[in-house]
Amino acid sequence: MQYGPAVRRRQLGAALRALRAHAGLTSSEAAAKVGWHQSKVSRIETGRSGVKAADVRLLMEAYQVKDPQRSELLIAFAGSDDPGAGRHHWWKAYRDLLPATYRDFISLESQASWVRTLETTVVPGLLQTSEYARAVTRAALGGLPEDQVDALVEVRLARQDVLRADPPLRLSVVMDEAVLRRPVGGPRVFAGQLVRLREVSHMPHVRLQVLPFTAGEHVGLIGPFVIFSFPDIADLDVVVLDHLTSSLYLERKEDLQAYTEAFNSLQVQALSPEDSTDFIAGLCDGA
Repeated sequence: MQYGPAVRRRQLGAALRALRAHAGLTSSEAAAKVGWHQSKVSRIETGRSGVKAADVRLLMEAYQVKDPQRSELLIAFAGSDDPGAGRHHWWKAYRDLLPATYRDFISLESQASWVRTLETTVVPGLLQTSEYARAVTRAALGGLPEDQVDALVEVRLARQDVLRADPPLRLSVVMDEAVLRRPVGGPRVFAGQLVRLREVSHMPHVRLQVLPFTAGEHVGLIGPFVIFSFPDIADLDVVVLDHLTSSLYLERKEDLQAYTEAFNSLQVQALSPEDSTDFIAGLCDGA
C-alpha cells in the first residue's frame, strides 16, 4: 500500500484529531472504541503512519460524524483501494506509467473543490486539447515510446472529467500572455487550443484571466504554482510547486497565506475574465 506524501498524512491526521476533539474523546478513549492501541491513534494523528480507508470509516463512526461529504473526502484522502473511494482513483490503471508525484497530484485534483493556478509556460492540463497535450508530452519527455505518449495523453484528458462532474471543480486560472504566444504543436494545433480556451472561458465554474505583458513585473515571476482547496476542510489546502523531476508540497499556514495573497494580487493585475475572453477571441481570429 502506497500512501500519499507526508503532507497529506499530516493533514489527514490533523483533521481526524480535530474530529476526535469535537467528539469529546481522548486518544485512549477513541482507540478503545475501535479496538486499537492508543499509540496507533497517536501515530495516525501526527502523520507518522498512513491510515487505510477502512480505518477512517471506523473513526468516522466512533466520532459520530454526520456529514457524508466530509467523511467521503477523508476516506478518499486515505489513498485506499477501497471501492467506495474508487471514483477518486481511476488512474490506478496507469500506476506503472505515472510517477508517484503525478499520481498524488491527480489524487489531490480529483478530491479538490477549488483549484487556483498560475501558468507561465503552457496551457493548464485541465484545459488542454488532445493534440496540444501530445505536443507538450513529447517535448517534456523526449524519446518516450508512442504508446506511452498515448497513455499519458489519455490520462491528461481523463483528468478533465472533474470539470464535468456534479458538482464540477471550480477552476481559477491566471495565465501569462506568453502561454498564448507560444505556438505549441504548430499553427494548426495551437489554433485549436485557442478555440478550446475561448470555449471554456464561458463555463460558469471556470474563471480564466490573462496576465498581459503590459502588466510588467509581478509576483508570478517566481514561477507557476497550484493551490488545492477542499470542501469544508480549509486545513487540508495544499500548494504544489512543480520542478523538472519532482514536486514540492507546501502545507504551512504561512505558505498557504503567502501563495493565496500572491494569486489574489495576480488576479488584480490580470485582465478581467471578460477582457481575457476578448483577448483570446482576438488571437483566434488572427490564427
